[in-house]
Order: sequence, then C-alpha cells, then structure tokens
Amino acid sequence: MDADSVVRYFRGKNILITGSTGFLGKVLVEKILRVQPAVKKLFLLVRATDDGSAKRRIQTVVTGREILKVLKEKHEKAERRTMKELGLKRAKQFGWPNTYVFTKAMGEMILGHLRGDLPVVIVRPSIITSLLKEPLPGWMEGIRTIDSVIIGYAKQALKFFLVDPNTIMDVIPGDMVVNAMMVAMAAHSEEQAQTIYHVTSSLRNPASYTILQETGHHYFVDNLPRGKNGEPIRLSKMRFFSTVAWLRAYMVIKYKLPLEMLHLVNIVLCGVFSRLYDELSRKYILAVKLIELYAPYTLFKGCFDNMNLERLRMATEQNNDGEHYFDFDPKTIDWDDYFYRVHIPGVLKSLA
Repeated sequence: MDADSVVRYFRGKNILITGSTGFLGKVLVEKILRVQPAVKKLFLLVRATDDGSAKRRIQTVVTGREILKVLKEKHEKAERRTMKELGLKRAKQFGWPNTYVFTKAMGEMILGHLRGDLPVVIVRPSIITSLLKEPLPGWMEGIRTIDSVIIGYAKQALKFFLVDPNTIMDVIPGDMVVNAMMVAMAAHSEEQAQTIYHVTSSLRNPASYTILQETGHHYFVDNLPRGKNGEPIRLSKMRFFSTVAWLRAYMVIKYKLPLEMLHLVNIVLCGVFSRLYDELSRKYILAVKLIELYAPYTLFKGCFDNMNLERLRMATEQNNDGEHYFDFDPKTIDWDDYFYRVHIPGVLKSLA
C-alpha cells in the first residue's frame, strides 16, 4: 500500500480518538489533519464534567499546543489566499478591477441605504500625494502608484513601467483633500441629504505623466542618487509601455524566454540552478501580477467631474491672509515646482 492510498483512506471518515490529550494522541490528531484536511470529523474522547469544560480542555491541552501551530499557520495562509481569490472574483464579477475599489463602492452603497435622515458627505479623492503646504510640505506615508516610478528611477531598479506618458495622472495633495473634507462637512451639516465631491485635478489643472517623467529626470540630474558604496548612480531613461499587450510581449522576450532556457539547463544539470530559477520565477510572476494591479489606474483615460467641488469652492469666501485657510483649488498648483521641490524630496525622505 502506497502513501496516497493511506491518505485517501481518511478522506470523508469519522475517526474516534481516545487519549487525544496525551503525547501520542496529539501527534495523531495533527498528522491526520495535516495530510487529509478532508477528513469528515475527529471525535476526541476527554474527561470533563460537562460540554463547556470539555471544549476548554481540548482548546488548552490539544489544539493550543505547539505541535498544532504549524498546521494552524498553514490553514490560515490557505484561508487568506482563498478569501483574496474569492474577493477578487466577486469584485470582477461586478465590474471592479480589485477588492480595494469594490469595498469602497460597497461602503458608499451601505451609507446611501442606511443613512436615514443623517447628512452624508462622500469625498472621492483621486491619487493622493504628499502635502503641498501645511503643516509639513512633502510629508507623506505609504507609497502610491506614481511613487513607484520615482523610487524605481532613483535606484535604477525599475527599467520599465506600464503607463501612457500622455495620460492624465490625476493627483491631489493630501492637505487639499483634508481642506475640502472639512469645508464640505461644515457646509452640509444641517442638510438631510447625501452629497458627493470629487476632489481631483484632471479637469481644473490636468497633469500628465510626462510632467512627472521630465521633472523627475531634472531632479535626479541635479541631485544624483548614490548607491550603498556612496558612488553616484548612473542614470538611464525608464522605458514606458502604453498598452498591456506591448509590455507582456517585451517581458516574454526579455525575461520569460531566458527563464525557460535556464529551466532546461537546470534539468540537464540535475537541479544545480533550482534556487536561482525559483527566485527568478517568483519575481516574474510578481511582475505579471503588478501589471494586472496597476493597469486599471495607469492606463485610465477618463476625467472626474468636479463641478460640485467647484461650486463649494466658489461659495466659500476665504481670506488668504487669515490664520486658518482651507485651500482645495488644484488650479493654484504649479505641478513642475510641486514635484521638483516638494513631492520627490518628500518621497525620498519617507524612505530614509
């Protein structure tokens, strides 16, 4: 009898285990669950005064022991992976590219259905970037889509990127988003209605990816990045691909074909390059996943209607010289100056 036959035997079986709180009993429980997760039920016979104390004893003496930690971690990882896959499948079923935007849409729908008489203001910012003015110009947390281009170029680690340089990237500084939120809250606090604001720049002051490309190149020419040894990094232009098809073709020729050749060589040499092949394969798979993740955003050619925000801005009388000033007009932004003097230094500082 081979090992597969033994594993198949336990599939769908009900197994009664006596002495499960003992050393060998725990080993048996763990082994069955590990090799055959499709076992129907395990009945563990334990001494206890009632059902509650029996369950607590199982949790303390059996399932809470170190021997079952590996099994728990394995199943938790599998469960998380399954949930991600199911979530992505459901999101795409309803026309959303990923669970991030899908759950945001669900949140808005729940607010709309359950708000009752409460005033609701929904603020939809585009890509949020570092602070423009206050309190700390350039301050940010986390890496956004466009920041991957900046960091990749600075380190010369990113040779290509999926984006049409002529596409509007639609970014908005974080302090402007907060200013718009606060003004909108105050303006609608007495209304029993739902109002939606697009805090964006694509209509009032559009900035293309070309601006980011040229400003980034200018910045790093003036401020040469340095490697770990302190030597200046030689800059080379990043290659942009405006369609997924072109990028995939490039990756097949540049990376996939050499990877398959390495695979054949590895077989001939009895696995000498197994570790290298596995590492490069993981990187290639990750790159493909990143293409799928970024494509809906970097290739998006639409603009968001921000007329509600414009009406709010025009209705809000402000004195620029006052102590408190709530600026959320993207028309006031000089994108070249913002990226060169504020955002790019802010991105680099956040990595330091």
